[in-house]
Amino acid sequence: MAFTLTSPAVVDGNAIPVQFTCDGNDAPLPLLVSDPPEGTRSYAVVMDDPDAPNGLFTHWMAYDVPATATELKTTAGKTLRNGFGREGYGGPCPPHGHAAHRYYVTVFASMSRPSNCRVIPATISTQRSKDTRWRRHG
Repeated sequence: MAFTLTSPAVVDGNAIPVQFTCDGNDAPLPLLVSDPPEGTRSYAVVMDDPDAPNGLFTHWMAYDVPATATELKTTAGKTLRNGFGREGYGGPCPPHGHAAHRYYVTVFASMSRPSNCRVIPATISTQRSKDTRWRRHG
């Protein structure tokens, strides 16, 4: 059974508001999950851009995000290095003049909480939400 991922900040297929991009505050998108698999204890989040000039570009990787409410507290989890070379969220930032880029946010549910891990453990991929696609113009 797949669970659902939404964001109150964006509508599927529409532009991502500027405050969640490099042109704004570069704040992480607020994410909501519904109907997570029974026993979910934590989540992992990946946001990437398949339209980047050099191929797939990862904007965000977080794991060990507590599954304590429907709103994912991504700042409460651990982060890995993104395509910008820094840990945490790096908002959409397509080169100026590019056509719209697509951004895929995928959330994985885990039945366990990793402890002191620096990589996403295989158990994170037990179930995956429906990919949510948003757009950002350069």
